[in-house]
Amino acid sequence: MATPLFRRVLRATERGAFPRLRRWIWRRSYNLLSRLSGTPRWAFLNYGYVVSGASFPVSAEEEPARAFIGLYHQATEGLPLKGARVLEVGSGHGGGAAWIARHLPIGSVTGVDIARQTVRRALRLNAGVPRLEFREGDAEALPFPDASFDLVVNIESSHCYGSMDRFAAEAARVLRPGGWLTWADMRSPAMLPDLDRAFGRAGLALRAEAEINEGVVAALDAMEGAKSAAITRIAPLRPVMRQFAGMQGSVLYRALRRRRVLYLARRYQKPG
Repeated sequence: MATPLFRRVLRATERGAFPRLRRWIWRRSYNLLSRLSGTPRWAFLNYGYVVSGASFPVSAEEEPARAFIGLYHQATEGLPLKGARVLEVGSGHGGGAAWIARHLPIGSVTGVDIARQTVRRALRLNAGVPRLEFREGDAEALPFPDASFDLVVNIESSHCYGSMDRFAAEAARVLRPGGWLTWADMRSPAMLPDLDRAFGRAGLALRAEAEINEGVVAALDAMEGAKSAAITRIAPLRPVMRQFAGMQGSVLYRALRRRRVLYLARRYQKPG
């Protein structure tokens, strides 16, 4: 039952159907996941990225999450980070924002997420990390003044939003002139024109783009055993969670392998 349902939801998302309902479902799904998950492994909610030769610092505590951290490394590598004010939109359980705060030469990191239980879990998991804070907030109506940040990070979150136009406009608004948006997420090829128009209308200039399906699938493979062990604790929801987690044989895993869904990594800059 879970596989046909997930396939229908994925196809509806590709058509851009029911944006408000999609936003409502994702918000409550992440709240539920935050209530169910109880181990440090769930400090990350992304699918990860593994590429041969990539080198970046992790603590002993973070080592089991190296595949997930890979998405944040690729998102920030080479950007002007010294003293930067960083905002992560859709920060989830906060593992990525915490890694940035611990290891990169930034000034501060703020993580914002719309799901209240998710923010509460981020605060618990990352208590005591310096230069880091979390708060509840809407990606389509960010609770910050204009030109508040040097860098906006958005990793595997925007597919949950009701309006990419509003998110792109908000990201541009809170960036200082010359600031950067580093974005990574999944889209079907049919959705790319609307995606491009959303960022274009916000006045953000595309500076770099890569399709990273191979590295994301490699991360899914690398974390298969750990995810399977974690999901056994929530047996009644196991079929749904296998789909949600992109595990081997799931609808999304097959779509990423066959490139029916593209995982894109982009960097945009605000003029000025």
